[in-house]
Order: sequence, then C-alpha cells, then structure tokens
Amino acid sequence: MATKAEKSIVPQNKLDAYKKLIKTNANIELKGATIPYTSFNGHMFSYFEKDGTFGLRLPDKERDAFIKKYKTTLFMSYGIIKKEFVLVPDKLLLNFKECKPYFDISFKYVASLKAK
Repeated sequence: MATKAEKSIVPQNKLDAYKKLIKTNANIELKGATIPYTSFNGHMFSYFEKDGTFGLRLPDKERDAFIKKYKTTLFMSYGIIKKEFVLVPDKLLLNFKECKPYFDISFKYVASLKAK
C-alpha cells in the first residue's frame, strides 16, 4: 500500500482520464508514483507537472496546430519550456474521444525515434 508521500499529487479525475488513455495501448504503462508519466524506448511522451498540469509530446506540425486550435502554449516544467511538449488543457484531457488521437500521435512520434 502506498504511503501518503508516495501517492500521486494529480487530481483523481485527471489521473483517471490519463489511465483510460494509457489502457488503449498495450505498449504503454503508467510510470511514476507521485508524478505520473509515460515513456517508450527511453523517450518520455506524456507527464504531469507537480501543479497538476499535463504535457504531451507532439511532432512539429501537430504541435503547432494543437497550440493554435486549443489556444494553449508549450509545456513548462521547473521553469523550463519543453519545446516538443504542449500544455494540454484540462477540458481536453478529460474528453477521452477528443484527447485520444493526440495521445496516439504522441506515442507514434516517440516510437519513430531512435531508442535510447
């Protein structure tokens, strides 16, 4: 059983939405006890920040379109802009049908990268 310090700091509704996305791909597993994230072949492609914001790694074309469509920004982590990650609005994360295609694009993108 996880202690209070080991539990995720992400709100339960966001964590549940994230887990639902992850379950759609047998190649992905949820990692991180307090800061949930996913990676494939050594490349992180989605994760939560301590403040509960969610970032998703997208290729250039999709990243630019995503930022414009959802009026969002690049993802910031520990004061550093993550140039390949977008800040996913909470409303989108909680909308499985609309968020899933982006999650799939993110996975396909890192799967195309050379394994670390």
